[in-house]
Amino acid sequence: MKKNIAVLAGDGIGPEVVEQALKVIRAVEKKFNHEFSYTPALVGAIAIEKTGNPYPDETHQICMKSDAVLFGAIGDPKYDNDPKAKVRPEQGLLAMRKKLGLYGNVRPVTTFPSLIHKSPLRRELVEGADFIMIRELTGGIYYGEIRGRTEDGTKAFDTNVYSKEEISRVTHMAFEYAMKRRKKLTAVDKANVLATSRLWRETIQETAVEYPEVEVEFLLVDNAAMQIIQCPTKFDVIVTENMFGDILSDEASVITGSMGLLPSASIGTYTSVYEPIHGSYPQGAGKNIANPLATVLSAAMMFESSLGMPDAGKIIRDVVTRSINEGIVTIDIAETGKAYSTSDVGDWLAKNI
Repeated sequence: MKKNIAVLAGDGIGPEVVEQALKVIRAVEKKFNHEFSYTPALVGAIAIEKTGNPYPDETHQICMKSDAVLFGAIGDPKYDNDPKAKVRPEQGLLAMRKKLGLYGNVRPVTTFPSLIHKSPLRRELVEGADFIMIRELTGGIYYGEIRGRTEDGTKAFDTNVYSKEEISRVTHMAFEYAMKRRKKLTAVDKANVLATSRLWRETIQETAVEYPEVEVEFLLVDNAAMQIIQCPTKFDVIVTENMFGDILSDEASVITGSMGLLPSASIGTYTSVYEPIHGSYPQGAGKNIANPLATVLSAAMMFESSLGMPDAGKIIRDVVTRSINEGIVTIDIAETGKAYSTSDVGDWLAKNI
């Protein structure tokens, strides 16, 4: 099998965790006698520094020609601390999502039995939690065309816009995931206040007719935020709009004990992007301490989906579980005095593939 993989390492710890995922991918490539080509490309703050554009045209063309995109992280404090910056790394991420048609973000939230004590929640609350968050990715307030500030600078405004087509597309994805799991779908909105949320609820109700086996529950976003913490095991598949999904999926990530454990896939019209859910963690960049497991597990999702190799994905998941059970982990989830470096974890995973 020959496949093309675009490699967008990005900023901060992105290059370090992507490097470990590539070690694992190359080990799989060798084990299964496949042939992959890897094409690096710039995105985020590093792309701004070198080209002035957080998502250069060259990067886009590389992604368009790829079977899958492995992505690290973007973000840099010098842009975060400058509210007047006209170009930001995050604009590159939004541009990539829009141009590649990355309409649905899939974030699995699962717990590892040997790490439950690392969760901020009590064991009896978190044990057995296993759900998928599906977030619409190319619409909503992040992409509203009418935005800005008044001339005197004292007011600012953004617009939240959704079409029925955008909602229907990601809703069908969510129902399909629910059909493959426990046949329960939770739709999160703010229909008591927002017109866009009422369109979401209406569209989901219409779509539900096509999936009579799936139990559908509607939760207002504030209630959902509480229930994800109070009873995470009740959820199976959650679907929601862009901003709500951004916030809730990060909230859900801490259930596992570390944001460095959770992968994601952004499913697109032209290609799909696989990335850890964590940010660029600039404080840890270059220190060889970042947890690479979320990026490695994102590679597993890539094998299972875009590359059509579920056996390879399972092998990666199994070796990650072994590394956790045997304590071959970074400082964020290690027991006191027993931490391994980022590169050590990557080497161990690749060797044990």
